[in-house]
Amino acid sequence: MEGRPARKTAGGPPRDRAKSSRRRAREFALQGLYEWQLNQRDAGSIDAHVRELEEFTKCDRAHYDALLHGCIDQRLQLDESLLKFLDRPVEELSPVEHAVLWIGAYELTHCLDVPYKVAINEAVELAKSFGGTDGHKYVNGVLDHLAPSLRPDEVKAARPR
Repeated sequence: MEGRPARKTAGGPPRDRAKSSRRRAREFALQGLYEWQLNQRDAGSIDAHVRELEEFTKCDRAHYDALLHGCIDQRLQLDESLLKFLDRPVEELSPVEHAVLWIGAYELTHCLDVPYKVAINEAVELAKSFGGTDGHKYVNGVLDHLAPSLRPDEVKAARPR
């Protein structure tokens, strides 16, 4: 998978068999967004390439489509919503963490069937699997601060008083 984030394999048994189709969709979307950031190719050609990858058929294709194309189409709005919670310009984010933050922000904004805690946790898991050593902590912090502005009632109901 040249041009793709490397999957970490150390530290425990493989979990591929237990992955949900939605988690797989997020992973494939991450790979597509990573490639798009590096190459700025047409989203359709990146989409076609990702669909040829092994085990793509096991993912939730509708969720993958929403994430890949939604994040690319709405990248400026997603960046704007993330910006106030970043400690650096978006251009200085690693491509993996940037893509993971897009996925998390997109799910928080548009995938209301996904509970906000699940959206954040899934983004953290992506960052743990594909990102830098402490990238998952950064992703968690940013999305945890973003969630109340996007899902105020859900966050308020879930957090202790």
